[in-house]
Amino acid sequence: MTDRTWTPRTRTEIAARVAEDIPEGWYVNLGIGVPTLVADRVPEGREVIFHAENGILGIGPAPEPGALDRWLINAGKQHVTLLPGGAYFHHADSFSMIRGRHIDLCVLGAYEVSRDGDLANWARSETDTAPAVGGAMDLAIGARQVWVAMEHVTRDGRPRLVERCGYPLTSPACVRRIYTDLAVIDVTSRGFELRDMVEGMTFEALQARTGAPLLLPQPA
Repeated sequence: MTDRTWTPRTRTEIAARVAEDIPEGWYVNLGIGVPTLVADRVPEGREVIFHAENGILGIGPAPEPGALDRWLINAGKQHVTLLPGGAYFHHADSFSMIRGRHIDLCVLGAYEVSRDGDLANWARSETDTAPAVGGAMDLAIGARQVWVAMEHVTRDGRPRLVERCGYPLTSPACVRRIYTDLAVIDVTSRGFELRDMVEGMTFEALQARTGAPLLLPQPA
């Protein structure tokens, strides 16, 4: 038996919640995992220009079954579509866009985020099989804003939002906002500041699943 009165967001619902907050006209890079679903959830009538670090600008929704171009893939090796006006180009030019801070937002997955905004999303130990941090480190410091989309806790119930990351860092102090299956939380100079949470969730229940103090927003 459980007295839980709330239902976690699905991966698709997390992506939709992220997409809801992306402003008109932003250039956005999407990381692997939940972030890849964001491109399909942008509100109708809003223009968001999606970028992939392997050299694509103007990514559209996922292709319909049987209508994919096998040569058109994103950096996560997923088939994508190209909207009218879109383009593809050398990956060196793509990384120049990132390093030149021409990308408004990057949405990444994560293993952990610290209360200072440190990001750990490429390896779970010093001996992990991941070959290298890859382009995530460029995106973490090159995008004007970094948001994270992930589950609030691990499969065994350990918090992913922590005082200090226990996994190797991708970049320090880069995350500005976190979208989980339970809540939306800003990373501020005060620490983790709650924006909203799923219907039925209580502040106390959310705090119990968070490895660092949660703060309520300051009055405007």
